[in-house]
Amino acid sequence: MNIKTTVFDVFEKCVQAVQAGELIESVSAKDKEFHFQNWFQNRLQSLAIHFEGSGRNTYPDFCLVEYAEGYEIKGLAWPGRERDYDSNSQVPTGYHNGRKIFYVFGRYPADLSGYADQGNGRKQYPVVDLVVCHGDFLNADHNYIHKNKSIKGFDTYGDIMIRDRKMYVAPTPFALTEGATGLMTLILPDKFGSDDRYKEVGHLTRIEANKLVVGYNFDLRTNELCAERIPNPNAGTQHLFIAYRLKGQAEKRVSMTTTFVFTDENNLTDAE
Repeated sequence: MNIKTTVFDVFEKCVQAVQAGELIESVSAKDKEFHFQNWFQNRLQSLAIHFEGSGRNTYPDFCLVEYAEGYEIKGLAWPGRERDYDSNSQVPTGYHNGRKIFYVFGRYPADLSGYADQGNGRKQYPVVDLVVCHGDFLNADHNYIHKNKSIKGFDTYGDIMIRDRKMYVAPTPFALTEGATGLMTLILPDKFGSDDRYKEVGHLTRIEANKLVVGYNFDLRTNELCAERIPNPNAGTQHLFIAYRLKGQAEKRVSMTTTFVFTDENNLTDAE
């Protein structure tokens, strides 16, 4: 191993848990957030990795103590919405507040009707597939700082405040790649380092867009949202990544998909 990191051990524990039939258990019938987080937390605890507790509105979900690393967890129902996901408080990034950030995307069955109720609406169900990726695979910019702002003076009496609370919508690794469905895959920057337990199953390239969105304006009279764009000084720069699996896992290759393309305005759009 060329770099001090937990990600190779953590991914291995995830694979072992899936293969051993370690199930996700919902907290309640209405639980839509913590079920997969709890499953992943058990993997960290099995490695005796110390972390700061997760909770709502925290980023990342798990901040490690002995390592300058964090894990952000995204559970996705499958089949269902898999092309993108909502990030309510933080744009995806591979580096935040001094920590390397890894994203854990786990998919589970959308239809739970066939799984037995464990009581109080709690059900147990499997992880269908999983991708752990360095945050740079989703967005390589480390300089943007998320902040919510507000303005006062809206409405006829001038005493209503408008809060600009941003939500970011980013593509998932399942949308960006081919060959990950039904399997478990680790995606890291090409210069990140490797581990003797792993084999390479794909080389992936992400290319910076020609333009960057640096601002936007919302017209309250017309309800139109307009973006302000500037030329990207790093346009065309290639960011290289390697897809890994443990040596005992499937050999299926992973490649970039053609499902998502850049338009002339450099917006990520659905090509279908």
